[in-house]
Amino acid sequence: MILKEKLHKGWKMFKKQRELQVFAWIGMAVLFLFSYLPLSGIIIAFKDYKIQMGFSGIWTADWVGIKWFRELFSYYRFGEILRNTVVLSVLKLLFTFPAPIILALLLNEMKVQKFKKTVQTVTYLPNFISWILVYTIANSFLNADMGLVNQILQDWGIIREPIQFLTSPDLFWGVATFLAIWKTTGYWAIIFLAAISGIDSQLYEAAQIDGAGRLQRIRYITFPGIRGSVVTVLILSIGGLLGGGMGGSNFDQSYIFGNAINNSASEILQTYAFKMGLSEGRFAYATAADLVQSAVSVVLILVSNKVAKKITGEGIF
Repeated sequence: MILKEKLHKGWKMFKKQRELQVFAWIGMAVLFLFSYLPLSGIIIAFKDYKIQMGFSGIWTADWVGIKWFRELFSYYRFGEILRNTVVLSVLKLLFTFPAPIILALLLNEMKVQKFKKTVQTVTYLPNFISWILVYTIANSFLNADMGLVNQILQDWGIIREPIQFLTSPDLFWGVATFLAIWKTTGYWAIIFLAAISGIDSQLYEAAQIDGAGRLQRIRYITFPGIRGSVVTVLILSIGGLLGGGMGGSNFDQSYIFGNAINNSASEILQTYAFKMGLSEGRFAYATAADLVQSAVSVVLILVSNKVAKKITGEGIF
């Protein structure tokens, strides 16, 4: 009887929310089709799979255990590739995480609405520019032969020889991090601005009456008010650390800005797996390389969530 009543109530609720239910089920179907179903291909990391076997080869290929993982870890450039992946990811996290928080706090303090909206629009626009176009823009500014930056520095007598911004291995991480900050800061600032807008304005009024200055209001009202959003974004960013996190795709940057000269600094796990898979047809080996990165990402998100819960009492699960 109780079960029958629950089913009846559930059906009534479904009919009442049928439009929302349809959207939800479509979203779940798309998520399953494009996110969960392809996960079945992970097993080729443990099989002797070749592209000639076709789709059925995923299930019929011979098991080889951890052969591809051993080959990956024994590859003479693995240490260098892992270093590049970690260093680039950490640099982007260290700079692209605080940048949008600072921008959001500054925008929130602006009283002239037209100027505030202009700054917000200008900083948000780079998010819509593809990395291909970013490279074109960067090349016009940083090119060693005709780049605007080198021309200005030489005209002012600061340097004699042009700086190889786009080909020097020593400068690759710095250039990549700078461009990541420029491209993503405005986008992430919107999330923190939305969190700030949810703070009760009466708190600011009361603090102002008590004589609290701007920095004090930011410290004791604004920042505690957005702490939940900050923690959530940080955990998700750490989880996607090796992929680029808040700074955008490491793969896009390394693949587009990488070349034969700066390869010792630009080659990362994702580009290596891509080349092994599509260029050499070693899909099983490439899957193993990508699986290593995915496993590390899962561990990072679990650890960061646990640490965040201990420190702030907040987490994503």
